[in-house]
Amino acid sequence: MNAIGIGSVHCLLPDERVPVADLPELARLSDEELKFAEQAGVETVGIFPDTEPTELAARACRELMATQEEVPDLLLHIGSRAPDVLIGSDAGKIAHLAGLDGTFPFTVDGLGCAGSSAAWGLGRDLLLGDPTRKSVLITYGSRPTAADRVRRPVTVIGDGAFAMTLVRGGRPVLKAHRMEVDSSFHDLFEVDYKHRPWSQWREECTDNDRYSFELAMQSRNRLGNLVDRVLADAGLGQDDVAAALMQNVTASAYDFYRISLGLPIHPVCATHLAEFGHLGPMDVVLNLDRLLARGEVDPGQHVLVLSNSPVAAWTVTLWEV
Repeated sequence: MNAIGIGSVHCLLPDERVPVADLPELARLSDEELKFAEQAGVETVGIFPDTEPTELAARACRELMATQEEVPDLLLHIGSRAPDVLIGSDAGKIAHLAGLDGTFPFTVDGLGCAGSSAAWGLGRDLLLGDPTRKSVLITYGSRPTAADRVRRPVTVIGDGAFAMTLVRGGRPVLKAHRMEVDSSFHDLFEVDYKHRPWSQWREECTDNDRYSFELAMQSRNRLGNLVDRVLADAGLGQDDVAAALMQNVTASAYDFYRISLGLPIHPVCATHLAEFGHLGPMDVVLNLDRLLARGEVDPGQHVLVLSNSPVAAWTVTLWEV
């Protein structure tokens, strides 16, 4: 059976929610940063206090695998915003903490919010490339890089983690997938971690105009082209798409892509943005999982998932429910 799809998904979210207006860093933000935080569309963020992202990912894996009979062949960890240790293996740590001794772990990194969608495509190819493999486990833990959760001009960060499996014969089926990158944006954002203690780490955009205009225009054009190509790969048109999802960055982004691409973004995205903030590559996994749980998409219908990131990576995936 060559069709590769989702075996199961587990999303781990905090019970504790903090209103954005109560975040401690607001007291030291500039007026522009405060205005951005107020208008981003995030009302609360979930918080797992004093927890590393790898620990969250491992917990999500343990809880998912408690419902599974087979140990996955591979673990694809989507790289954290900042690794737990240098010259170590976060993927190895997750596998160890999750008790996955027979699973080969490695990290998919450098793609920002597009990491989970890239992992879908890679996981599918790894299963198709070796018929002895039965499943691939994908995981990610979301935590801010340092203490601050407000990332102007991008978003407001919340905590969470997910684990999901790709298997032969799973549903939804990964019907078509494409991705692109413009590597010239590789250093648009940076954290000076070598010369400052952790308490002074701050993510900085080296060129706000390039982010707000050049990258936005590239994203509109690239995603539009990828949507057309993915639908053509599947022999479908936009009218055949039952729902379109994307990552949750700001409320205004949904309007931008709805107008630019002619695709209405399902409101489940804005709901999760308001409740949990931006969860990095976890956003699209949470949105897809909760959309399917709502029962609004029937078997055989198609869901289009779009991702882009500040490092200028773009992905489009078509799932058949």
